[in-house]
Amino acid sequence: MVQRVSTGSPFEATFGYSRAVRHEDSVYVSGTTGYDYASMTMPESVGEQARNALATIDKALREAGSSLQDTVRVVYYVGDRSLVDEVVAAVGPVFKDIRPAASMLIVQMIEEGMKIEIEVTARIGAATSHS
Repeated sequence: MVQRVSTGSPFEATFGYSRAVRHEDSVYVSGTTGYDYASMTMPESVGEQARNALATIDKALREAGSSLQDTVRVVYYVGDRSLVDEVVAAVGPVFKDIRPAASMLIVQMIEEGMKIEIEVTARIGAATSHS
């Protein structure tokens, strides 16, 4: 079974990708930026961008039958080393009990206002097997 999830981002159609793809009990979420789809703006703060990205990711995971609680891998792409502490302050409380495998890379973003992109892999039912 393959299920594709769209969050309606115009980038999904332009770039030709799904926000998330579920294959059997795994859900792969594309890199997600901090765009606020309710206001159609990109917040200035990297912390707010990180929180928005996680909300978009959680919405996609839920549509695929999962949630952030089922995250087994997370990759953070951060636009500047000076932003790391603010990113950690935003994402740490979300993942402190989930404890997925994680990587953080300092990269050049495709648009100037983007400061973070987050990519997640989840396994359906992983939350019930955390120890």
